Amino acid sequence: MGGERAGGTGIRDARAGDDEGGDAGDFELARPEEGGGSAAGADEDFALPEPQPRAQARPQRPSGPQPDPARPKPLHDPDAYSTPPYGRPGPWAPAPPVQHPAGAAVAADAGDTAVAAPGPTFPAEAPAVPGPASASEPFAAPASGSECLVAPASASEPPVAPASGSEPLAAPSPTSPSGSPAAPGPASPSDPPAPPVDPWHRYDPWAKAAAGPLQQAGAGVVSDVQRRRRVRRGLVGGALLLALVSGLAGGVVGAQLERNGGIGAVELPQPSAAPSGRAPDSVAGIAARALPSVVTLHVTGSAESGTGTGFVLDTQGHILTNNHVVQPAGGDGAITVVFNGGQTATAKVVGRDSGYDLAVVRVTGVKGLTPLPLGNSDEVRVGDPVVAIGAPFDLEGTVTSGIISAKERPITAGGDGADASDVSYVDALQTDAPINPGNSGGPLLDRRGRVIGINSAIRSAGAGTGTDTGQAGSIGLGFAIPVNQGKRVAEELINTGRATHPVIGITLDMGWSGDGARVGTAADGDASPVTPGGPGARAGLRAGDVITEVDGQRVHSGEELIVRTRAHRPGDRLELTVERDGAQRTLSLVLGSSK
Repeated sequence: MGGERAGGTGIRDARAGDDEGGDAGDFELARPEEGGGSAAGADEDFALPEPQPRAQARPQRPSGPQPDPARPKPLHDPDAYSTPPYGRPGPWAPAPPVQHPAGAAVAADAGDTAVAAPGPTFPAEAPAVPGPASASEPFAAPASGSECLVAPASASEPPVAPASGSEPLAAPSPTSPSGSPAAPGPASPSDPPAPPVDPWHRYDPWAKAAAGPLQQAGAGVVSDVQRRRRVRRGLVGGALLLALVSGLAGGVVGAQLERNGGIGAVELPQPSAAPSGRAPDSVAGIAARALPSVVTLHVTGSAESGTGTGFVLDTQGHILTNNHVVQPAGGDGAITVVFNGGQTATAKVVGRDSGYDLAVVRVTGVKGLTPLPLGNSDEVRVGDPVVAIGAPFDLEGTVTSGIISAKERPITAGGDGADASDVSYVDALQTDAPINPGNSGGPLLDRRGRVIGINSAIRSAGAGTGTDTGQAGSIGLGFAIPVNQGKRVAEELINTGRATHPVIGITLDMGWSGDGARVGTAADGDASPVTPGGPGARAGLRAGDVITEVDGQRVHSGEELIVRTRAHRPGDRLELTVERDGAQRTLSLVLGSSK
């Protein structure tokens, strides 16, 4: 027992000596002799030998494994940081690449023969021989026993665990004690080679695969659900890709067609044929019925020429127009009438009147004339829709539309002559339908296509009111002679060649600046302003009377009184409101006639 402790102590002391480089206090105890005889004898204890002087210290071996020339060179450089699995953990260096372990005998069960692991074979050390411990050896084997432990020759190689049984196992050592490679131990030829036994079941990448059932190394078997899912995903992805490609292709083709106007010849779109008929009261319906009866007049005289419009009154060829349209022809001029269909004919003046600004001409030898129906201008109301037809600036068959803006608008036009005999006084209809030079004499139609007025004058910016023979354009203020007055005058012109004018039988003071129409005053040697025996004298009018109303409508000037009077026929009765000496009185008057 004491010997075993001594041996164990020797091993510990030897390791400590290796680690610390040899301590001065370390020494090895001698084994006791058999028999136990000693000088002490009484208690059968043995005397310890005197301490032996310490042998000279061995030169310190370099720490770490030493390279063996006979051993294969490792696949990696020595690890300076002892990184696992070949050394202690190191904080910085990565693990070295794995290499095959050195060939060594693998311990097997008792009674089996050790077989070298697959891979390169390295020479094995000869088994250590037990002997007495000495101070020069780092390990001491026990003197007797059934087990024997052999320490590795190098400090860096771990000891091999003993196998079960009574036979000792030899640990691999790179070199023999003498420094030469040890010869491998003999193997029995009768024993079959057994696979290496690894109690830790470590993976050896260089070992051959053991025989066994085949295993699938590729992808797993696809189930029906997975297959259908993959097919569905493929179809959806294909549809999305097809839609994307189709959209891009369509966009490119569409942009190309839009830029270049298509591939072939350009053909503009047009809707299908619409119904040809129009509502009778629409502008198109009114124009379709009225245009065949509207004519354009080209007048040429010795001094001037002009263009105007007229419309057919009857099948005998009578055409109504304005006096200022045919006036340039004079007595030796020419008037050419152009119908809507392009047919032309020469016309002659039947009669004209400058006071009403109306004239009638007649064409002969023309068949198929369609007269325009005449309406009643007294039934017109402000806001009624109207249509104007004419030849503005010699543009034949021009149709415009608008409404009645006002009624009984007193206007005067003309007066270019030296005696002012060509001044026309019109109680006109006002319209916003565009009327321009060339529209004079043309019809103003209501929604039924009936004539309610004869277009005669326009008001232009900065030019005042006048006939439309000038070059000023429309600003939405056009004036037309009421058709009731035009009808009476046209009938008289056709029947007698001249028109009659209703008169009161007084002379007005046109220089009066007050409100109303003032009867002139008598001067020495002048005739009385009230015609004796005339309508005014019979009604009781006197010189200096101021007429303020006619039939209840206010009169502000002498021109307005003439316009109100001309709007009636001769023989019509009027109610006049007169101011005399600061008092008002009402007089009843029957209009007379003059030519």
